[in-house]
Amino acid sequence: MASNLQYVQSKTETLYDISTDVVRLLRLSGESLGVAESLTAGGVMAALTLVPGASAVFRGGVVSYATPLKKLLLNVDADLISREGVIHAEVAQQMAEGARSATTFDDIPTTWGIGTTGVAGPDSQDGKPVGTVYIGVASPEGTRAWGPFRFSGSRERVREATVVETLLRLRDAVAARYNEGAGERGYNDQSGA
Repeated sequence: MASNLQYVQSKTETLYDISTDVVRLLRLSGESLGVAESLTAGGVMAALTLVPGASAVFRGGVVSYATPLKKLLLNVDADLISREGVIHAEVAQQMAEGARSATTFDDIPTTWGIGTTGVAGPDSQDGKPVGTVYIGVASPEGTRAWGPFRFSGSRERVREATVVETLLRLRDAVAARYNEGAGERGYNDQSGA
């Protein structure tokens, strides 16, 4: 197990800086990542794969823009979707878990999974206003969701803010897993942002 994995946060860090940190931390820890995206439609995957060397840690992902694909490809519970809609913390968690599962191959599990679900606009969805977003992160220790976030601005701005926030949350989780010890910080709660 790697120890003392760190990144230096800058006041002017860019999406590329954050993505670079994520890839570097995953490489140093010998871990892998799978992604499941809805409203971001591949934005998280695009940000990660801009980083040279991302192929060493990024396995791939699923853009489950249509609700049925969340059920079919990511095993998101159909009853949950019927009851709560797709803009929900538990859906983000199940998408993250589905990303880990969908990208596991050769009996080597994917270490991390992330899931994004929300409303970019122009209209509300499932009774949730534009800008409502949930982010899920799954690891071998468990799964956690953050949200609801209330990102403002245009459709493009909501999607960009979601990509940045997703990678920030993942970066912090990967670093914390090793800096604080795998068993000391759980990821099973659904506490908000």
